[in-house]
Amino acid sequence: MKSSARRVLSSVLSTLLLAALVTSPVAQAGPVPIVEQTGFDRVLGQRIARAELYARTRPGFAGLVVHDRKTGAAWRNAHSDTLIWACSTPKLAMAVDLLLRDDSGAIELTDEDRSLMHAMLNTSDNDAAHTLWNRYGGEDFASRFPSYGMTDMRFTDEHPHHWGWILTTANDLDRLMNFVLEKLPAQHRDYLVGELRAVDANQQWGVWGAGPAAKPGNKNGWSDDNDDGSWLVNTVGFVGPGERYTVAVMNNTQVVDGGFETGVETTTRINRILFDGYFG
Repeated sequence: MKSSARRVLSSVLSTLLLAALVTSPVAQAGPVPIVEQTGFDRVLGQRIARAELYARTRPGFAGLVVHDRKTGAAWRNAHSDTLIWACSTPKLAMAVDLLLRDDSGAIELTDEDRSLMHAMLNTSDNDAAHTLWNRYGGEDFASRFPSYGMTDMRFTDEHPHHWGWILTTANDLDRLMNFVLEKLPAQHRDYLVGELRAVDANQQWGVWGAGPAAKPGNKNGWSDDNDDGSWLVNTVGFVGPGERYTVAVMNNTQVVDGGFETGVETTTRINRILFDGYFG
């Protein structure tokens, strides 16, 4: 087929795809997102639009950020700045803080500390996080989190100031992941990328849904909401050659029974729509 004919066919197929999005039941949740003008290529722009439309059909709501570190293009949906329980995602910020404080000489991490940090990242071990939090400053950790991109975060008013009682946004998590990839010394960046790419099976969802060709890495967080019993299911990570794209999804399922499974399905499917097959 000649190149001109291919271009015409491609244009026709794109038009049909967008028309299908507009008229599909999924699109009834709201207007079709306009992604083409945000700097993403056409294919990824369409994938982002589909992922956003899918998110709107799911129980509750989800904050979503997709960021291209090479071009600077970013898509942030209407809930990207909504404060949601962070669950275990601050464990990544804790690891950043510990590594940088060790570099500065403010603390001296032991082999046991590093083993705890691995457990905190690999299986999202709460006991490991509790130990490190209490051992190295407690609430003082969070005074430095804004320096790592978490400028929206705050502790909840009705609970102790502890890593497990933090509210944050998808924007915060995206900025944190970009801090890890762009601001950390190379040895720490490589260490954290390796940890997030090799998480245990209990965290192989969310950004992991991008598929093996995307070489994903993620830190996930999940918990039932103590106020109403619904579930909060969050994921932040990277995909693509050179960890080119970062993704953050924070999902308040507003589902009590089966809320965790619902959130896992939502966050994983969003990332599958975005990137599964995109890298070949």
